[in-house]
Amino acid sequence: MPPPNSGCSTTSHTKGFITDELVYHKPNGERRFSLDRATIAATTGPRSITILRGDLEAVLYEKVRDHAEIRFGATLTTVDQDEHTVRVTLTDGTTQEGDLLIGADGLHSATRALLFGPEEDFLLDLEHKVAVYMLDKRPATVATGATGTLSSGGRTAAVISIPDGRNVAFFGYRASHARPGEDVATELQRVYGDLGWIIPEALAGLQRAESVYFDTISQVVAASWSKGRVVLLGDAAWCVTLFAGYGSSLAVGGADRLGTELAAHPGDVPAALAAWEAAIRPEAERKQKLGRRVKGVYAPTSPLLLWLSLLPLRLAALPPVRRYMTRRFIKG
Repeated sequence: MPPPNSGCSTTSHTKGFITDELVYHKPNGERRFSLDRATIAATTGPRSITILRGDLEAVLYEKVRDHAEIRFGATLTTVDQDEHTVRVTLTDGTTQEGDLLIGADGLHSATRALLFGPEEDFLLDLEHKVAVYMLDKRPATVATGATGTLSSGGRTAAVISIPDGRNVAFFGYRASHARPGEDVATELQRVYGDLGWIIPEALAGLQRAESVYFDTISQVVAASWSKGRVVLLGDAAWCVTLFAGYGSSLAVGGADRLGTELAAHPGDVPAALAAWEAAIRPEAERKQKLGRRVKGVYAPTSPLLLWLSLLPLRLAALPPVRRYMTRRFIKG
């Protein structure tokens, strides 16, 4: 199955896109079945927005670039704090200080490692890996605005065609070790090399990709998200993984709520952080439980598990079921 929507109600609909057709393929490229635009809308609900993370980052950057100093390519090397101030040293040799340090630096957070402890104390490995990158051309068998996907033997691959002409390759598969080891091209060829359809074309496109996201799929489980005047946010704090979805929504919503609590507790950062965590943690933990529960859906290991995982979508494609879902979740 393809990666979940990155729903986010705070960004512009001009960056979001709608999938016209979702096509499920057999390993040789033949169609299993497809979902049309109306069925996709019925299954995802009216509040869902599909947006690439890079586009979401661009939206946020444009909003703050004229109001904040932004440095690229620098991260933390040391953190020191007292009751009133946080001081940090960056990899470019400079130092900064402020009232609050927000570590929104992802799954492999340097902030978390410096203040809370080594990474292995917080990561829960869900025994899958993922690779995502942009293709320089759309495979001919994937229609513009459509998503094609296949699953076989604990492996899933998808190509997402965005209406603006960009195309995304997605690979997600079961893996039992904790961190990426092989070169990404070598590993993907080893794992997917026996499959047909557009897999050879997508793997060839990796050689021309400007960048690739390649990592294990892991959750962050932390007893606390703050320490003094330092707070973790987004994947650095709670990473729910693509199995659960909602990662972008939780990160943006969490940042917004953090601002709200800081405004509600002027001059008392610890109190603001405590109120913020109490508000956000229940939802983050619910999404983490969802991710752990449904992880097998993304790369079923046997034909039977694959058939069972696709059955709800096959049923959703039936007109009576789709009409019910539309009445229940969209029009209702």
